[in-house]
Amino acid sequence: MEQKSVEVLRLTSSETAALKPGVNLICREADNFVIYKDPKNPKDDPYKACRNICKHQGGNFVRDVEDPSCSVLRCTKHGWKLDCSTMKYVNPPDSFSQEKLVPELDEDGSLALVELIPPEPWKVDARPPQDIKPGEVQLTFFAHACMELKLGDKTMFFDPWLTGPAFARGWWLIHEPPADWLDRLSRADLIYISHVHSDHLSYPTLTLLADKNPNIPIYVGDTAMPVFCKLQQSGVTLNRINVCSFGVWQEINADLRFMILMDGVHPDMDTCILVDYKGHLILNTVDCTQPNGMRLPRNVDIMMSDFAGGASGFPMAFSGGRYTKEWKERFIATERKKLLYYKTQVVRDVNPKVYCPFAGYFVEAHPADTYIRETNFKNSAEKLNTLINRYSDHIITWTPHPGATLDLARILDDTGDRRLAIVDPPPGTKIYKDSWDFGPYIDRINDCIGSEIFAYPDWIPVYYRWAGFRDYNLVLRMIETDDDFQSIEGGYDFLVDFLDLSFPRQRPAREHAYLEIKNRIGVHRQTVLKGLFWDDLYIGFNNRISRNPDTFHYKFWNHMQILLPQQPPDWASFLREQRKMHDGQPARAVWKPSRNNNFILFRLLQTLVPARALLVPGLVMFLATVYFFTPSKK
Repeated sequence: MEQKSVEVLRLTSSETAALKPGVNLICREADNFVIYKDPKNPKDDPYKACRNICKHQGGNFVRDVEDPSCSVLRCTKHGWKLDCSTMKYVNPPDSFSQEKLVPELDEDGSLALVELIPPEPWKVDARPPQDIKPGEVQLTFFAHACMELKLGDKTMFFDPWLTGPAFARGWWLIHEPPADWLDRLSRADLIYISHVHSDHLSYPTLTLLADKNPNIPIYVGDTAMPVFCKLQQSGVTLNRINVCSFGVWQEINADLRFMILMDGVHPDMDTCILVDYKGHLILNTVDCTQPNGMRLPRNVDIMMSDFAGGASGFPMAFSGGRYTKEWKERFIATERKKLLYYKTQVVRDVNPKVYCPFAGYFVEAHPADTYIRETNFKNSAEKLNTLINRYSDHIITWTPHPGATLDLARILDDTGDRRLAIVDPPPGTKIYKDSWDFGPYIDRINDCIGSEIFAYPDWIPVYYRWAGFRDYNLVLRMIETDDDFQSIEGGYDFLVDFLDLSFPRQRPAREHAYLEIKNRIGVHRQTVLKGLFWDDLYIGFNNRISRNPDTFHYKFWNHMQILLPQQPPDWASFLREQRKMHDGQPARAVWKPSRNNNFILFRLLQTLVPARALLVPGLVMFLATVYFFTPSKK
């Protein structure tokens, strides 16, 4: 299908003549538009135009009273700012461009705005829905974003995160997956993994899967940052990874096909999927902010998407200035409400027969993250479904539990009892987790603390030159801490000046942006050693951040979270050079923090909390005695 142009707005000659130099906000019953009239170039190509929709989460722009040039608009949802003279966002800086409309000035003085519509690839070889029988198409929820799809004689899985943590140690499953999850996953005919984030690409899950069936076909989108770019570092063997072009049907058999679509905001990493079984469409938008640029098929049979919010280090990990507990609570409450209404509108636009909110069932379960867990509340699936039904009561909503199954044929049968279409797990089935096996995963992370690499301070320039971010007026201070973000003996505390990629002892005298990040030492060192993206630190709530000025440096974070080299630094060569340089002796006397009585007490509590032990006063007194009177082991 070829690209086509559609006229979305026409101003009469008098309306065109009335446009003022600078920004003009045009409101129509169906849509709102922005037209910028260049005051410096009123004759040659004077107009720039776009829809009045922020590309972050669909908010509307208003004039920015702080802008003296009268060319900047501010989004009412999150404060993003658009410079209409360039159609580029200035907050966050160095980030996105706005999709432009094409202005066409006719000889009679009227002005038309034309939109270039890309193809809707699901219309290629579109097929009408055929009759299906009960049991032929069934969806079974497992956990978080993991759904099992029975499609005739084929079984497909979405995003299997079914064991262990995500984002290093920050996220844990809130649900107990079905007990036979590994057997069922290993017998699947194909798996779709939407993107590189570890609540979707779960290496703890894939490790167990690879032991049983390393040849299972796995499908991912052809993103700029490959989904499996860190496969080598994981040590997992998967032999049949298929990278799919966007918007192209992948034919599995005569009845089943699917296509992967990109996200409009994060096309370099986020994807969604459209499944077609005998003409029946299942749309899974996963975590996409603007799935397929918000051009989606309508009237699909089933739609599922994220809903919860809370999947970011902002504002939970920030301190100083406005970031008080009270401000964070107000901000989070407002943002969750906005997200509910945004998701409601997207669902209503797609108008599915069934909607299922998923990809939001996680909890910050570790005892060290109690503050995050108690403050970073999420939207409930029930609340979103209630809101959808308030405005679109014809949409059937499903709040899934692990092991619950939806039968599409029974949903579509208007003559039958639709209550039979959803089968919940048997009574007594464990739905929610009440304990987590923290120890093995955190021990594996903390094994990185004692790596010999950190005996040589030269790891710092080697790592940041490998990372490749520079020529940006930002100074970073990185501080290694314990679990409570307190400085520790043996931890590094250093500066990086990204303007010239130098490593000064003091902040430079010039004016510069400043970012201070305190990182849990185990997660920080694992990130450095394996060349991992900084998502484990930031999205996993494993750091605390302050900044001056209070500006989001999109270019920096985008680089550290998406654009790092795919291969880790060459630490083997580094160690050979350093040992030779230092005659085989560490350059630092201390680089491995001792496991003193603070650590002993923490591990005792860590063992007791998952076991739901009752901390009676006598036990508390005993632990206090251990803490205060056991000599430190240096």
